[in-house]
Amino acid sequence: MSKTNASLMKRREAAVPRGVGQIHPIFADSAKNASVTDVEGREFIDFAGGIAVLNTGHVHPKVIAAVTEQLNKLTHTCFQVLAYEPYVELCEKINAKVPGDFAKKTLLVTTGSEAVENAVKIARASTGRAGVIAFTGAYHGRTMMTLGLTGKVVPYSAGMGLMPGGIFRALYPNELHGVSIDDSIASIERIFKNDAEPRDIAAIIIEPVQGEGGFYVAPKEFMKRLRALCDQHGILLIADEVQTGAGRTGTFFAMEQMGVAADLTTFAKSIAGGFPLAGVCGKAEYMDAIAPGGLGGTYAGSPIACAAALAVMEVFEEEHLLDRCKAVGERLVTGLKAIQAKHPAVIGEVRALGAMIAVELFENGDSHKPNAAAVAQVVAKARDKGLILLSCGTYGNVLRVLVPLTAPDAQLDKGLAIIEECFAELA
Repeated sequence: MSKTNASLMKRREAAVPRGVGQIHPIFADSAKNASVTDVEGREFIDFAGGIAVLNTGHVHPKVIAAVTEQLNKLTHTCFQVLAYEPYVELCEKINAKVPGDFAKKTLLVTTGSEAVENAVKIARASTGRAGVIAFTGAYHGRTMMTLGLTGKVVPYSAGMGLMPGGIFRALYPNELHGVSIDDSIASIERIFKNDAEPRDIAAIIIEPVQGEGGFYVAPKEFMKRLRALCDQHGILLIADEVQTGAGRTGTFFAMEQMGVAADLTTFAKSIAGGFPLAGVCGKAEYMDAIAPGGLGGTYAGSPIACAAALAVMEVFEEEHLLDRCKAVGERLVTGLKAIQAKHPAVIGEVRALGAMIAVELFENGDSHKPNAAAVAQVVAKARDKGLILLSCGTYGNVLRVLVPLTAPDAQLDKGLAIIEECFAELA
């Protein structure tokens, strides 16, 4: 009997806990660049990219070749037992790319959550302080500390009780929803007045462009004021570039466009082209604050993932993917704004930084009425027509596009045509 999506979904429901969500009832069988084929042989255009993991596309030949070569050398020693050159070489390259005119060092780990956890550890050890300020709408991971930092209870921490203490929530600047730069800075000052003295705060962590929160871009002026505030009080600024990093926004790291540098930068997702790798890069003096043995992990910075990441960085150079990112973003934004012009009562805003693109939907053009139902309809209709999309946002009313930067124009245009059909069919 041939496998079907329905039969595999039944097996999944019996074997996998329901807490592991699944956006599309589809089982992938193979993929190439920006196309995915399911177990029934149906091909889909992938505008999700594994949630920003496949900036270089599915199974990029150069990445696969690098991984294959490494597989035939060694797959694991644990870097803390026997080191290997790819780890060091990758750290050198990351140190050179992360913004900041200062000496840097990089720690490699396995997941984005792990990177954020370690960034907080480093900040606490460096400052001798324990508190952390995060923002409304933030997403930093699903581990206990990162759930505390994440600004969305349902579904991420629902039913799990209170998360770790010492975390305080400031307002993320969001002009569309009435939160000005002044409002955001004032909310931090209120924390200093009401909850914790500045000398108790180790770090402020921020996504330069919010991911799960809705792809809102932090204004450059805000980032400059936030940097000055951190400097004034001896607080470390952590840039969470897990989703924005590896070229998604038109520069390798989004902070390159923000006019200031963070003290610590987290990265993951697309850095290794689909292989699990993450890390923290920061000022050498801060990165060295923890004694030997305090950082690391059994699989952290595996030789396989390091080889993949080094290949990804070569692909970016050879294929000029930062330029391609800007072209992809412009093409999609132009197309999406044309769709918006036809459906102004539903589509409230199309926004992007590079190829990190969002479409926010409202009811009857009212920005106080998020339209999650319309988003769900578009995602489902698009799937039926052969396009994989994602939603996001605090209220689930944002469509997000994270198509591989290597997708050809014809596929981008076909995806846009499907999205246009979906909006035309909305009830």
